[in-house]
Amino acid sequence: MSSLISSFDAILSDLDGVVYAGPDPIDGAVESLNRAVADGIAVAYVTNNASRSVDAVAEHLNSLGLTTDGHHVVSSAQAAASLAVDHLGSGASVGICGSEALADCARSAGLVVVGLEDGPQAVLQGFDPGLGWQELADASYALADKDVLWVVSNTDMTIPKERGIAPGNGTLVHAVSAATRREPLVAGKPGATIFTTIVERLDVERPVVVGDRLDTDISGAHQAGLPSIAVMTGVQTMSDVLEARTEERPTYVVGNLRELFEEYRHPEVSGGEGAAVAEIDGAARAEADATTVRTQVREGTHSLLGWRTAMAAWWAAHPRENEETRPEVVWS
Repeated sequence: MSSLISSFDAILSDLDGVVYAGPDPIDGAVESLNRAVADGIAVAYVTNNASRSVDAVAEHLNSLGLTTDGHHVVSSAQAAASLAVDHLGSGASVGICGSEALADCARSAGLVVVGLEDGPQAVLQGFDPGLGWQELADASYALADKDVLWVVSNTDMTIPKERGIAPGNGTLVHAVSAATRREPLVAGKPGATIFTTIVERLDVERPVVVGDRLDTDISGAHQAGLPSIAVMTGVQTMSDVLEARTEERPTYVVGNLRELFEEYRHPEVSGGEGAAVAEIDGAARAEADATTVRTQVREGTHSLLGWRTAMAAWWAAHPRENEETRPEVVWS
């Protein structure tokens, strides 16, 4: 019996909602990622959080019991600085609406950090829990000049914390967008650059993206042409995954990271667009048509198999969806 992870030589893991929620590790995450490293699988961490340096992220992960370093962490702050250099060249001036870690990444990339009020050639915006109204206003003033490039680290609308779900960087980006009537370039997930950067750094051939968010982790994997594993320990629910538009549908779905080391039972699918059937070894069967997915699960079968089967049938019947779907789900 081969495990799911045996098909890959690298894990590109998200952090919030996969490894930890706030300061606390998620059950099974540390032991599973350490086991992957011990088995010779490269493990790297791909984060949209631009408020900390990669070394600070690595230090935090080590404090949780993982073994890693800054070389195995890539952040959206690094990707934002790289994107600005791609557009403006080394030596361009940038104003920072975000953390000092974002400013450090800009300097490391060869950019010159100036005040938002000093006529920068670009504004780099990233998450900082201490960001206030004045910084958002100063960024808006600078971006009133349409020739000023606007690069944001990410557009995550929410972030999981120890007390629950909190507003993410996307809410702050939307505030500036509303004031300027502009849309930014997005450097981090779901863009492909942040993934291709770490793949090239690790020099691996069969990486898989592991994440909890459909709109960033899974969509980003699609854009980078990589397989993906959705883990249900963060912000998304099984219903969210079932209803996902095509570009946010994961290759695999697991309940937690321990399941990386278990056999993955794929549904067998027949039919196609408009009507499809999926089945897993007699344990679960799903039929999907234009509006409904009906799923039968054998007594004693884990509900995860039922969800996988429902997803396989519904996605086969609806292969090209640009918007979220809303099927009627019937269980028996």
